[in-house]
Amino acid sequence: MTDPVSATSGAAQSAAATSIYSPPATSTPSQTMDSSMFLQLLVTQLQNQDPSSPMDTDQMLSQTTQLAMMEQLTTLSSTQTEGFALQMRAAASELIGKQVSYTNSDGDAVSGTVSSVSFSGQVPTLTVGTDQIALDDLTGVAAPTA
Repeated sequence: MTDPVSATSGAAQSAAATSIYSPPATSTPSQTMDSSMFLQLLVTQLQNQDPSSPMDTDQMLSQTTQLAMMEQLTTLSSTQTEGFALQMRAAASELIGKQVSYTNSDGDAVSGTVSSVSFSGQVPTLTVGTDQIALDDLTGVAAPTA
């Protein structure tokens, strides 16, 4: 006969054993050189240096300065990208109601009035009649005709 206490405790032990074990977390290696990678390399270098011949402080200061410069350049680059995106949106918004010209998919020069602008993509898209035109595909802009 099966002992109900041991059957339950066996099931509980089995469930406990299952819930305690979790597979090891896997990390994907980073493919970019960023500040955390630089700091990790610097710490590893410091941990593995020869105590009888420590790292030159000038080198360490130089590497730290390079890290700070890299971070500032990365910040500047992202700020410029955001600024450019804002300028494109503002320029596209100003075109509503204006007469624009562009080359359609058949290669013909076409002109029409911008009725709306969409910001769903990286480059704003203008609606001219039934056509959707990317802002950078325009060939000209004119004041609306009366």
